[in-house]
Amino acid sequence: MNEQVKINPPQTPALQPIILPVEGMTCASCVKRVEKAAAKVAGVEASAVNFATETLTVTPGAGFSAQALVKAVKDAGYEAKAETVILDIEDMTCASCVARVEKALKSVPAVETASVNLATAKAVVTALGGKAAVPAMVKAVEKAGYKAKLEAEAGETDAHEEAKEREIGRLARDFWIALVLTLPLFVMEMGSHLYPPLHHTLMGLFPGNLLNYIQFALATAVLAGPGRRFFIKGVPALLRGGPDMNSLVAIGTGAAYLYSLATTFAPAVLPAEARYVYYEAATVIVTLILLGRLLEARAKGRTGAAIKKLAGLQAKTARVERDGQTLDIAAADVVVGDVVVIRPGERIPVDGTVIDGASHVDEAMISGEPLPVEKGEGGIVIGGTINGKGSFRFRADKVGADMMLSQIIRMVGEAQGAKLPIQMMVDRVTAWFVPAVMAVAAVTFLIWLFLGPDPAYTYGLVNAVAVLIIACPCAMGLATPTSIMVGTGRAAELGVLFRKGEALQTLRDVDTVVMDKTGTITKGRPELTDVAVTDGFAEAEVLALAASLEARSEHPVGEAIVKGAEARGLAIATAEGVEAVAGYGITGMVSGRTVAAGADRYMARLGLDVSPFATVARRLAGEGKTPLYVAIDGKLAAALAVSDPLKETSIAAIKALKDLGLSVVMVTGDNRATAQAIGRATGIDEVVAEVLPDGKVAVINALKEKGRKVAFIGDGINDAPALATADTGIAIGTGTDVAIESADVVLVGGDLGSALHAIELSRAVIRNIGQNLFWAFGYNVLLIPVAAGILYPNFGVLLSPMVGAGAMGLSSVFVLTNALRLKAARVTDLAGGQGQ
Repeated sequence: MNEQVKINPPQTPALQPIILPVEGMTCASCVKRVEKAAAKVAGVEASAVNFATETLTVTPGAGFSAQALVKAVKDAGYEAKAETVILDIEDMTCASCVARVEKALKSVPAVETASVNLATAKAVVTALGGKAAVPAMVKAVEKAGYKAKLEAEAGETDAHEEAKEREIGRLARDFWIALVLTLPLFVMEMGSHLYPPLHHTLMGLFPGNLLNYIQFALATAVLAGPGRRFFIKGVPALLRGGPDMNSLVAIGTGAAYLYSLATTFAPAVLPAEARYVYYEAATVIVTLILLGRLLEARAKGRTGAAIKKLAGLQAKTARVERDGQTLDIAAADVVVGDVVVIRPGERIPVDGTVIDGASHVDEAMISGEPLPVEKGEGGIVIGGTINGKGSFRFRADKVGADMMLSQIIRMVGEAQGAKLPIQMMVDRVTAWFVPAVMAVAAVTFLIWLFLGPDPAYTYGLVNAVAVLIIACPCAMGLATPTSIMVGTGRAAELGVLFRKGEALQTLRDVDTVVMDKTGTITKGRPELTDVAVTDGFAEAEVLALAASLEARSEHPVGEAIVKGAEARGLAIATAEGVEAVAGYGITGMVSGRTVAAGADRYMARLGLDVSPFATVARRLAGEGKTPLYVAIDGKLAAALAVSDPLKETSIAAIKALKDLGLSVVMVTGDNRATAQAIGRATGIDEVVAEVLPDGKVAVINALKEKGRKVAFIGDGINDAPALATADTGIAIGTGTDVAIESADVVLVGGDLGSALHAIELSRAVIRNIGQNLFWAFGYNVLLIPVAAGILYPNFGVLLSPMVGAGAMGLSSVFVLTNALRLKAARVTDLAGGQGQ
């Protein structure tokens, strides 16, 4: 059904219609409600719903808001979701560029949110219609003076990297050209100041105005060649009313060049005392800024090393069995259901389940675990990991974008492109920073012109240019995103994935860690932990008979006993006449012997006294374990205990969390005795037991009401509400998809050690960002007044534009270098207590 409601439709719509999917429609009345809800939104000229395709088409007009439309549809009881697209942005050079690109993207009616990252040169945009809105976004970005295109697909990644390398090559070429042309200028001008006889020698070699003509030729070559980029990008930005770093450089170097030009070819327009040339200042500025950009481009390439390393894990080929043949095909061509053959030393191409064969697989880059993991029939293998010496076949379960490695690359990329709350403050400052600097430069020139000593023109020009050059906000724009990129990359190497970049900041502020028990602190599956036998019985004999009996049971406890026997190499016999006694236990015949297993009440029912195991039972109860008794041929033979054991790193991780000054709370639905036993074993002081999922949420909310910043760690479906409620949700990567999707951070390795590492890295990243911002802002706050000449009246000190250019370039390099230190950020090694 396709009905249409129009609200004052214009004769010629100025904007393209927006098509977006709507979920939850079930009938014609739903169609009508969605159309009416959309039509009432301000700025919607027309709305139409296609029930067959479950889409809403709106024609936007003046005042249209994507957020308002999404809210209106949601208020009507349906779900209109904006889709996320990532754009590659070209030609951004500073923080003010970021602000302008974001503003341009947000001007597109379909765009709901836009976040631009200078370090990655990407924009993460949520837009109605998703990729359908890309042409409008590209056009808006181009209108703002930049270039945009949809993010390179997997197959285009190499081309994207090659383009970056070509840009580095162009920067290197232009820097060396500028350096070669600038050196003679620098020697001629500055050498004469440092060594006065050189000036007389040069005047003798180049009489009259010839020396100025030579300097003019060299400077023109530098500005028209390597320096041309600043004018091509900076002047249009200035004319559009959105000056950026290129504009500052263009104005600064252009002013110095034009002043020198007047001195060279029309000296009469200047007072005699002001006839100086500043060709060397203009060229040195260009050369130093090109050097800074070259170093910056190379450092940026290193910040993205984590994703490159992850992408490099992807196998190129796969050996599959199809139609009775074994074929070598591209890994990208593997489809779900294919049988893949893995030989010793090969990289596994896709995710799947082992059919037959056995080996050990190195999963270090996925999970952070250094030891190879044993794989046999039924085992799960992950694409990108490396097989050991064995061989096996497996069934492909997940391929392409569904593979764990692909999802990890996507999550790391999204986290690296995220904008932290602290970045919002930076954005607000940089939005007005460049215009403010230009105003300060203009005021500087006027003050020197009217109040400065002779030659006032010269002083005014030099100091105004120094202000323009030293204030370029490159370091501001790079301070936060570079730290995020390197920090999240380091986290990925340790098996910590930040699904949401802002978790880097919220996790730093956490003071309380609430965690689930089962599957988080413990392994989440019952295991045989204790075996005690009475006189006259051997442990192996009793366990083999009990396991043979329990093999016929579907109870998880029985399964744990069977696996415990198998792990000890015991043979499992066939049990006959098996009978389960509800609420008591199980009995049957194994190898001609009568075997019964169950709780103490079952033994009492059989007339057996369990008091010989009283001491053992008390110990097990203290550990939160419940004994299971075994009788053989009518005699009490053994007491077994099955429990959910602690993960190997849990005790050390919880101690380390407390050493960081964090409060640790365990919340579980398990019985109180077991929970308290786990609490005692791990050193957790506060234990909340026997709670339902909403009880976990209540605990978190109660802590938040007390002003606590809470992180919750969990793995199950029942943990999803708590993960979403906490300030930071941390999901165990071995848990359910629902839990992972509800979390801010995912621990691929599946243990609490990774949670500790996540918090340590969060603190390291935010500390690093603070250092970068202190440098970036402090540098400008201190040096802009110096460049303007504030020290001259009392100390006679002026800041040369050339020194300003060098300092500006070095400020960006400092920020990048400081961020790269996070590649070696140390975290606690729970095995030895040392950093790694």
